[in-house]
Amino acid sequence: MVLLNPASSSSSTQAFASKLILLLTILSLSLALLAFLLQWRGALHDPTNSEFPGMGISKSRRPISSSDFLHFLGRHRFPYFRDWKFSFGSRRKPKICITTSTCAGLEQILPWIFYHKVIGVSAFYIFVEGKAASPRVSKVLESILGVQVIYRTRKLEEQQSKSRIWNESWLASFFYKPCNYELFVKQCFNMEMAIVMEAGMDWILHIDTDELVHPAGTHEYSVRQVLAEVPANVDTVIFPNYESCVEKDDVEEPFSEVSMFKKNYEHVLRKTYFGNYNDAMHGNPNYFLTYGNGKSAARIQDNLRPNGAHRWNNYMKTPNEMILDEAAVLHYSYAKFTDLTSRRDRCGCKPTEKDLKRCFMLEFDRSAFIIASTTTEEEMHKWYCEHVVWTDKRIKKKLLRNGIMTRIYEPMVIVEGLRESGVFSSSDYNSAFLNLKDESLLSSVAHGNNNSTFYYSYDDGITKTHWNVLETSNAIPPLSPPFRHA
Repeated sequence: MVLLNPASSSSSTQAFASKLILLLTILSLSLALLAFLLQWRGALHDPTNSEFPGMGISKSRRPISSSDFLHFLGRHRFPYFRDWKFSFGSRRKPKICITTSTCAGLEQILPWIFYHKVIGVSAFYIFVEGKAASPRVSKVLESILGVQVIYRTRKLEEQQSKSRIWNESWLASFFYKPCNYELFVKQCFNMEMAIVMEAGMDWILHIDTDELVHPAGTHEYSVRQVLAEVPANVDTVIFPNYESCVEKDDVEEPFSEVSMFKKNYEHVLRKTYFGNYNDAMHGNPNYFLTYGNGKSAARIQDNLRPNGAHRWNNYMKTPNEMILDEAAVLHYSYAKFTDLTSRRDRCGCKPTEKDLKRCFMLEFDRSAFIIASTTTEEEMHKWYCEHVVWTDKRIKKKLLRNGIMTRIYEPMVIVEGLRESGVFSSSDYNSAFLNLKDESLLSSVAHGNNNSTFYYSYDDGITKTHWNVLETSNAIPPLSPPFRHA
């Protein structure tokens, strides 16, 4: 039998304990250092425990301050605004451009541009007419990085008159008609030009300046993230449109004042949609005031072409299309009372049934035009309150509870925050925007020189493609949502 030396056993135990303590100490320090590094990079930040400023908004909406805006953007992991410092370079993909045709003023276009910059849009191709083409407005637009301004000049019209679209059948039924039809045709030609103008973009989207992309379902509230997650075999994606539901008759800045929206048929259960259809109509011809078939973004590739203002197509194949489950386009339709008269003033049609069918594609637009053309200011205001403004608290509560309507605050917070930060009131919009974030962010927004006046040539190769093209379907116009038949 071997007897152990007590002194030797004690010494061995102490040595083991010392090594164990040293190992635990090193492990603790390593974990602490790792946690510090991760937190420093922002990876441990949890955006799910925060609340949007403005939630629980009642009749009297609390003004959103700059501190609210910073808090919201920082805690919700916006890739461009976390603590207003973020490394941004050419690696941020995909690159997205938006094209639009507008006659709006700066009060609408500026928030529209900078909101979409915040959510990840890199470039804008803006075709301007009317007020938007005035020197005061266009000079400002030309000064903004990433914005190309295209004027409707005689030269532009001559260039568009050479487009192959005139010799194709898919848009032919919309030619030579006034008002909405004329705008629809212009939008198609402008979309065709924007495809050729894009420089290094991955996706192109066509929306109006009374519409905002709502990238719901993303942690970063980023349209980049939405499109980055689209499968590689998908050519086009549809953003179902939600329609604004104004709650007062004196809205001046819809992007900052409207938070209630009616959801699209694609995002509502069929049973729920038709079960609440009568209440949702609000005394109007249909579920929505205007269109209900959404807007589309297309992956930029060879032979891409527009298929009306709401869709894209391809000359050589049928695009693989996908409808987004959560992201949407927010349409601020007739959100201001003055929209009635401004739309009337842009159209020279007579308020007769025959003329209106030639001028407008949707029934509510025809009704609104008649009211704006044939009634007094007081009668027009009464009609607007009855058909557009939502004041019945019981109906609103029911439709919100049933999922027909929803509250969306993100655009309101972003636009108000940009306004509070002085971006819209600055004499130098780019400097004001750069003050909010790292300069490297906007370095990728402006590709090349900021040459705002851009003229497109149809000799850039588009007419050299094969002419055995797919023309089996006509252009898709603005369409009403599904009807509930009696």
